[in-house]
Amino acid sequence: MILRTTNSRTRHAMRKVRTTAALRPLRHRLDPATVEEIPFRAGDGVRLGLTRIDSGEPDRPAVLLLHGHTASADMFLLPETRNLVDVLLDDGYEPWLLDWRGSCRLPYNETGQRYTYDDVALYDIPEAVSHIRQRIGDRPLFVVAHCIGSLTLSLSMTAGLVPGLAGVVSQGVFLTPKLAGRTSLRMSVAGELLKSRIDHIPVDFRTVGFWSKYTPLFALASRKASCPDPTCQILHNSAWGTGASLFVHEHLSEATHHRLAELLGPAPLWILPHLRRIELARTVVRWHDGDHRYRALPPNALDAAARIDTPVLLLAGSENGLWLDSQKLCHDVLARRQPQLDVTYTEIPGYGHLDTFLGRGAALDVFGHILDFLGEQR
Repeated sequence: MILRTTNSRTRHAMRKVRTTAALRPLRHRLDPATVEEIPFRAGDGVRLGLTRIDSGEPDRPAVLLLHGHTASADMFLLPETRNLVDVLLDDGYEPWLLDWRGSCRLPYNETGQRYTYDDVALYDIPEAVSHIRQRIGDRPLFVVAHCIGSLTLSLSMTAGLVPGLAGVVSQGVFLTPKLAGRTSLRMSVAGELLKSRIDHIPVDFRTVGFWSKYTPLFALASRKASCPDPTCQILHNSAWGTGASLFVHEHLSEATHHRLAELLGPAPLWILPHLRRIELARTVVRWHDGDHRYRALPPNALDAAARIDTPVLLLAGSENGLWLDSQKLCHDVLARRQPQLDVTYTEIPGYGHLDTFLGRGAALDVFGHILDFLGEQR
């Protein structure tokens, strides 16, 4: 790997971050006339992104797609491979994509008002569901959610804020988050040691330059890495410094690998206290206990799981290096505590976490399970 230094003028320009709430354009190969970008704000006034893909057939069931934290709706629209939106359109669905406030198409992970996952569960997801229902009428509405998008959806569901969904596909983690011991430890230590110096961890080394406060993090992530790309190292080899792995490397196409810095953005450190509380509790818990605005959310989502009123498919790769066997644990816990719920678990052999959507073979190995589940509930 060759690292080049830059002059001070270039470094200054490279370090600029977005401060406006304008969304970065989506990348896709769809007919632009079929992509409807909808002006959308959450209930607390935060600007978000909501996109509808027009199938040309008004009676199709709708599917809301929720990305993970620091990802974006782009993860469902990869132009370099057969993506989930392609598959849903071909199978007779109308995709809707929400860029909630953790999206890398928005600036909030780097600048602007800070938030917790309570805000996503209370404002972002319910508002999006309400808006979609106003548009689709009595047509069925499904949700396919990934990672933190799924975790926050579970809090919305157990609060009764999104009733009547036709079905939910949860990928990676749902009600019972479980991290590896070293990941949990690094998350806690890094949060304490770094919070006074930095408030987010970038993934694109080109935007920070060689002489920066982030260089030691990239150097640490490069240890024993098989890939020379710094962005891949900090994601695949380290998951923003936590020591976890976000995908199985060989599942990514060369084009997707080159786009990692676009598909996954900076991780805010100020979200760690809420994530740490969730991980220690092994369930999704509310952060704002003393703020009356968040009383609609249950203190403990697992204790309120009886409010789930829709079939749920728990999906996970067998090699998930971030959330481990969280989904199997969730299925076992719900089968014991809430046996009346319609919850199934499917494991994808050989897949990790993100490659269940970003992998070049995901259309063959993963998406069929999603379509089968949606078809059963349709």
